[in-house]
Amino acid sequence: MKKCCLALLLSCLPLAAMAYPIDVEKELTGVKVDYTTYDTAYDIGAITLNNYGKVPAACRVMFRNGPEAPRVRRVNVPAGKSVDVTAKFNRQIIKLRINLDCKAE
Repeated sequence: MKKCCLALLLSCLPLAAMAYPIDVEKELTGVKVDYTTYDTAYDIGAITLNNYGKVPAACRVMFRNGPEAPRVRRVNVPAGKSVDVTAKFNRQIIKLRINLDCKAE
C-alpha cells in the first residue's frame, strides 16, 4: 500500500511543478548586462540584471502577460552589481514576455 501511495504521489509531482515560458527581447547599448529570469509564482514574474561592465546602466524593463496592461519598471544597475526586478499581475501567467532596454548612464 505504501508503494502504491508513493507511486501516485510521484506521478502527480511533475504536474505541480509546471512553469510558464518566459521570452526576453533585449536591446543593450554600450553596457554589458546579462539577465536571469524566474517564475516566482503563478502571477509574479522576476528578472535579475547583472552589470558586468565598468559603467552604470539605466534599464527599462517591460513585463507583458497577454491582455493585461504591461508593467514597466525603470532601474539603475551600478557597475559590477546586480538588481532584481519583479512584476505582479492580476491573472495567472500563461506566457511572460519581457522587453529589456539598457543604456549607459
